[in-house]
Amino acid sequence: MGRFRGWVWMLVAGTVTAMAVWTGPRVAASEGVVFRTVMVEDQTGEPAEAGRAAARALLEAMGDMPPKVVLVSECFEDRPQKEKLLEGICSVLPRQVVMGAATYGSFTHQGCTDFDAVALLGIGGQGVRVSTALVTEMGTARLQVDQHQQLIARRLRSAGRRLAFQLARSDRDRLLILLADAHWPKNRFLVEGVQEVLGKDFPLTGGCANKNAGQTFVYYRGAMHIDGAVGILLAGTFNVSLAGRYANEGPQVIRTAGQGAREALDNVRGRPIAVLAFNCAGRRGKLDRYEDELEAMQRILGKQVPLFGCYCAGEIGPVDGPDRSGDALCGGAGWHVMFTVVSQ
Repeated sequence: MGRFRGWVWMLVAGTVTAMAVWTGPRVAASEGVVFRTVMVEDQTGEPAEAGRAAARALLEAMGDMPPKVVLVSECFEDRPQKEKLLEGICSVLPRQVVMGAATYGSFTHQGCTDFDAVALLGIGGQGVRVSTALVTEMGTARLQVDQHQQLIARRLRSAGRRLAFQLARSDRDRLLILLADAHWPKNRFLVEGVQEVLGKDFPLTGGCANKNAGQTFVYYRGAMHIDGAVGILLAGTFNVSLAGRYANEGPQVIRTAGQGAREALDNVRGRPIAVLAFNCAGRRGKLDRYEDELEAMQRILGKQVPLFGCYCAGEIGPVDGPDRSGDALCGGAGWHVMFTVVSQ
């Protein structure tokens, strides 16, 4: 089970305040493959301290297997706050392993967060190899699909190809995580470019950064980028099972969360060791209570396996519903929750 680590107490402007630090459940390492989650809700107004607290908790959770990559999902307001958070994280963790995106919030087994919170996923061990890549200046951040669709499609397919060509490949490649400043419906063109290199049947998952002004950052090796995309290729001694579900109405959001989790879990080969869930912020907006969707997932997935989830502006994975097209395993879509169950 996950655990509440307690409160980190601070003295800020003469007032004692605190931030809540949560760590995900521990699963015994399988052939040296470790996934660990941490979530911090900042109640101090000090993003740098929140970043340090999250990074320290993650290192403790990883034990004697330092992370080879750390995924960051954060929802702090505007660039100055995000810069402080990132510097706090990178003051504890090696900058070169820190990747991620600004999101609309995160969720783990401990619950859901939105403003002034950060979730980290650490991946490490001898049984996993990580290759990463970054593309910048994709040239689509200020373009609108209804006015510039052909130009957007051409530029993002090119960016996807460039990203995929940078990745170090092996015969044990299992999953590519894509994090991009290319909100739906732009994201499908980026995925199509990646698939021109990796193939239409290669497992992809991920999501797009918060599309609100001042929030559209992706993070690569501890640095902030706009109009860019990050690729994280995982290879090793594990398997993945993917599922995606579409919904844009409250009861359907809850029901499809359970259905997607069930499909991904039913197709697992071996024992689950982690779950990734890239979810649409619009789906969450249809709920009166955010936790209802998480609880639908947990009824299927349980609470024994680390869960890392975030709310995005476009999702990547198996496409369901009206956005489904072609014969590709995965695509870029909106109004989806995309599950990946990692198993050993």
